[in-house]
Amino acid sequence: CELDALLALRMQLNAAAPMKKTEKGEVPAYKLSVNDMVIKAMAMALMAVPDANASWTDSAMVKHKHADVGVAVSIPGGLITPIIRHADEKTLSVISNEMKDLAGRARSRKLKPEEYQGGTTAVSNLGMFGVKDFAAVINPPHATILAVGAGEERAVVKKGEIRIATVMSVTLSTDHRAVDGALGAELLGAFKRMVENPMGMLV
Repeated sequence: CELDALLALRMQLNAAAPMKKTEKGEVPAYKLSVNDMVIKAMAMALMAVPDANASWTDSAMVKHKHADVGVAVSIPGGLITPIIRHADEKTLSVISNEMKDLAGRARSRKLKPEEYQGGTTAVSNLGMFGVKDFAAVINPPHATILAVGAGEERAVVKKGEIRIATVMSVTLSTDHRAVDGALGAELLGAFKRMVENPMGMLV
């Protein structure tokens, strides 16, 4: 996915954040990360491809009405996946602030079980460690997980000319009982469209 439009929008949105008073003085009301925007894009992609918003259970295939996106957080001794519920309906600023709160409480082991159980998909981002691409392991009951690599400048060919673009590799792992390769490709296509046309996340 090309990231330049998303990075420009993120910069604009962060610059426009209103200030709020806290014990530490005035701070911006939100500070969006690329990962916050990835969570929203994944949630909206699942709404655009509802057949992929599913879970496999022993008795039936469950299709979900909302996108509850789990986000892998590294804690001492392993990983935990706190969940942004109804991420498809939340604004980027709400997702961002919720994610900071959940990640902080995950690291201090203060999450309630309902905050990390369930969910309809997950995002695992190793971009901050400089990882270019990888495959993530699905976290049942999810049928999909998106592995997100680092955004980096790469040469791309546009209209016969070589240009520089910031590109991020993403890899989708799927449980084929619920989401096969063709459906997974459709989901990735919807995600890529959302990331490359990020204004769609604001409406």
